[in-house]
Amino acid sequence: MMIFRLVVGLLLFAGVLCFALYIATGQVSWRQRGLVIVKWTVLAGLGFFAMLILERLAILL
Repeated sequence: MMIFRLVVGLLLFAGVLCFALYIATGQVSWRQRGLVIVKWTVLAGLGFFAMLILERLAILL
């Protein structure tokens, strides 16, 4: 659990850093990288929480 939180936090920080570099340099590639990082981080988070919900449902049944 702690490792997942650390990985998600670092990925979100990397996305924010890419957006900051986009603002500083004006290069569109930094914005695209930031969007890709944030998109996959959100998808991984949704998958993780779906797994937790299914695990709890399996315990109840």
